[in-house]
Amino acid sequence: MIRLDGLTYTYPGAEAPALKGVDLTVGAGELVLLTGPTGAGKTTLCRAAGGVLAHGYGGTTEGTVRIAGKDAADYQGMEDVASVAGMTFDDADAQLILSTVEEEIGSACGEGTDTAEILLMMGLLHLRERAPHTLSGGEKQRNVLGAAIAGMRPVLILDEPAAELDPAHAARVAGILSTLKEKGTAILLAENMPGPFAAIADRVVRLEGGRVAARAGQSAVPAGRPAEAAPAGEPAIRIAGLAHSYGSGFSLGPIDLVVRAGECVAITGENGSGKTTLIRHLNGLLLPEKGMVEVCGMDTKQHPVAALARKVGLVFQNPDTMLFEETAEREVLFGARNTGVPDPAGAARAALSAVGLLARKDAYPRHLSRGERQRLAVACVLAMDPAVIVLDEPTTGLAPEEAGIVMDHLQRLCREGKAVVMVTHDHGLAARYAGRTIRMEKGQVVEDTTHGAETCRRSSSTGTAQASSTA
Repeated sequence: MIRLDGLTYTYPGAEAPALKGVDLTVGAGELVLLTGPTGAGKTTLCRAAGGVLAHGYGGTTEGTVRIAGKDAADYQGMEDVASVAGMTFDDADAQLILSTVEEEIGSACGEGTDTAEILLMMGLLHLRERAPHTLSGGEKQRNVLGAAIAGMRPVLILDEPAAELDPAHAARVAGILSTLKEKGTAILLAENMPGPFAAIADRVVRLEGGRVAARAGQSAVPAGRPAEAAPAGEPAIRIAGLAHSYGSGFSLGPIDLVVRAGECVAITGENGSGKTTLIRHLNGLLLPEKGMVEVCGMDTKQHPVAALARKVGLVFQNPDTMLFEETAEREVLFGARNTGVPDPAGAARAALSAVGLLARKDAYPRHLSRGERQRLAVACVLAMDPAVIVLDEPTTGLAPEEAGIVMDHLQRLCREGKAVVMVTHDHGLAARYAGRTIRMEKGQVVEDTTHGAETCRRSSSTGTAQASSTA
């Protein structure tokens, strides 16, 4: 169903090919799991297998790509390719263009496919009338997955389909893909953290430097060090009675929370539980409708975002919302200069080195892989040297060893007295690196645990919780 023979591809303006002599076949009823470090060529290979390179990028191609028995170049554009191949990109926002969740699914449904059935399958039925841009990252990802699956096409190409899904929804998607395999769908799936997909994969193919390096084996998750309880420090974040609501019916709070200097706090919970909404209050992007948010002694209602940005660095869930400069180094320099860092050039290089991107300092950010863009977004915040670092899914798109590099550096910053708050659906990551884990459900904190001590107070009948550190 998918066949690549001797594929070598070079992007327009690039000096070196992104793919080099790749041979790969995915047959009917087969799921091939594609792994490898960021920048290895996984996304480029998915674009090739989905016909995107042949019809949307230009560049130089050697070798052939066949989709459902036909040369990719012989299709009459991407609409023609889409009749036989469903595809999700590593950036869900790039695929959501219609007014409602239901319209996104309905536009992709083939003859005889029930839109409501797909919505129910993806856990989106209750969100059918929501505008896609108002969804959480995981809900957006399930929306584009539903659209890809809805057409019931013979070929399915998924680039990081579970990067923003909580474990329960990732397992649900794996179950759906297993069923599609049984019905004969050929599935190519690129994923840094195989998770539940490892159990249903027929083969694992690893890319390194644009070449197929191995056809078996899986990346190991870095062991890390057991998280230690944070040393007592002055409060960096104070939240009291925080409440916020959207017109869609979702409401956050009331929430009471204190995070101290030197703490590394993980915020977990299912997609749509309010994690991102909560952290957007920490730098003034959202303001409390009720209650108070204070960061480094500054009430967010009383200070502009620009002033708060000198104290709080926020890494967004989608790194592309942060990137606009011509090179990676200039991207990092921008924030360092505008927040008054004494040596912005030195800070930028140190931050790029910390995330393993110093060798890519002259690269155009949009030409970096998703994982590299994620690390670049982290570097932008590190260079500004804020007292509070807030990260929304900081390891999305990163290979395990790369995630370890980023998280080890964040732990070092905590030991230096920074407060780090990270949203993650990866419970293993939280356990290894965070000294404290906060779990959210339906807009409320329901569990607050300091690791290594009996300081967890579970939710009361009102659905709120506080750790001993908030007393």
